[in-house]
Amino acid sequence: MIRKEILMEVIESQRRWIINLDKGIPREKIHDVKLFDSFAFVIMGVRRCGKSTMLSQMLSKQKNFYYLNLEDPKLEGFELGDFNRTDEIFNEFYGQEGVYFFDEIQNIPKWESFIRFLTDRKKTVVLTGSNASLLSRELGTKLTGRNIQLELYPFSYKEFLSLQKLKPGDCSFEEYLNNGGFPEFIKRKDKTILQELLKDVVMRDIVNRYSIKNTSILRKLAIYLVSHVGKEFSYNSLKKIFEIKSVQSVINYVSYLEDSYLIFTVPKFSYSYKKQQINQKKVYSIDNGLSDINSITFGKDRGKMLENGVFLELKRRYQEIFYYRGEGECDFIVKGKKTPSAIQVCYKLDEENEKREIKGMLEALKELKLRSGLILTNDQEDELLIDDMKIIIKPAWKWMLSIK
Repeated sequence: MIRKEILMEVIESQRRWIINLDKGIPREKIHDVKLFDSFAFVIMGVRRCGKSTMLSQMLSKQKNFYYLNLEDPKLEGFELGDFNRTDEIFNEFYGQEGVYFFDEIQNIPKWESFIRFLTDRKKTVVLTGSNASLLSRELGTKLTGRNIQLELYPFSYKEFLSLQKLKPGDCSFEEYLNNGGFPEFIKRKDKTILQELLKDVVMRDIVNRYSIKNTSILRKLAIYLVSHVGKEFSYNSLKKIFEIKSVQSVINYVSYLEDSYLIFTVPKFSYSYKKQQINQKKVYSIDNGLSDINSITFGKDRGKMLENGVFLELKRRYQEIFYYRGEGECDFIVKGKKTPSAIQVCYKLDEENEKREIKGMLEALKELKLRSGLILTNDQEDELLIDDMKIIIKPAWKWMLSIK
C-alpha cells in the first residue's frame, strides 16, 4: 500500500514529465489509434521503442487526462487497492472526466480488475506493456471483448528518415541497417544504451518476473539468438549448446525472450498446423542495432542484417509469417488478407547465388500456386519471367517505402 502523499507527489511529477516529453515524430501506428469509451486501448512492445512518447502524442490531443507510469521506483509495492486511491487523486486534482493512461501496467498483479471497473463505468483507457504473454493472458480474463491491441516496434525506415531528416536512398538505408530503429540510440549513438537495454529486458522482464536463478545462461542464450537471425534452431540443439538440463527449460527461456519482444520465432510453412509446431523454427531480432552492439559476428553479415530488416517490416504489418523449405528455400511466406506472398532476401544477386535464390523462389511459388514473387536486394532492380511466373527484383529500401 502506497501512502497518499507519495501517490500525489508521483502523479504530479509524472504529469509534468509526460506533458513536457519531446513529442518526437508522429509514429506510423498513430493513425491506427481509435479510442472508445468502455474499451481499453493496449499498446504492446519492447522497452524503449517509443511507447511513452506515443502516449504523450495521444494525450496531447485530449481535453483532460490522467497519467501514471507504474515502473516508477517510488511506486514499489503498489497494489490493486492503490488504483482506487490513485483514481480519487485523479478526480480531486484534475476533474471527474478524462482519459486514463497507464504505462507498463503489467507490473501490478490483478491490474485487469481495476481496468474492467473503469470500462464498466464507460471510461476510456489507454495502457502500455512490454510483456505480450502477460498482457494477452490477463486481457483474456476480465477484458475479453473490451480491448483493442496495437504492437509498436522500433522505428521503421520511413520513420528513421523523418527523425533524421534524411532522403531515401542507398546511403540512408545503409545507416538504418547499421543503427536499427531504437529512437534514443539513433539520436545519441551511445552503445551503452543498447547494451543496457538487453540487460534490462533479461533482468527486469524475465529474471525478476520468473525468478530465474541461472541468469548467465539466459543472457548468453539471448545474445546467441539475436546474433543468429535467419538461422533455424531446435530446442534440443540449444539444450546441447548451452548445456541446459531440460528441454522444457529451453522452451521456457525462448518463450520468455519472445514475450518480451527481444526475439521472434518463425515456423516452417506447412498446411498442417501440427507440422508447423514440430519443425525447426527460425529466429529474428527486434533490432539490427541491438544485435550488432551485443554480438561479435552479426554486423559482418550484410545479408542477415538485410533479412532481419525485411522481417521487421513484415512483422509490423502481418501476423502470419513463415519460411519455406523444400529442395530449395524461400525466406518468407506471408499470409495477408488476400493471397499469400513469397519474398526472398538477397543482399546481392550474382553468378554464385542467383540460381539458388531463384530456385527457392520458384519452388515456393509452385507450392502456393502463385504467379509472382519478390526478391529484395540492397540496390538491384530487375524483373524476370520464368515458367510463366514473374519475379520482381527490387531494392529493399524502395519496397519499405511503398509497402502498405
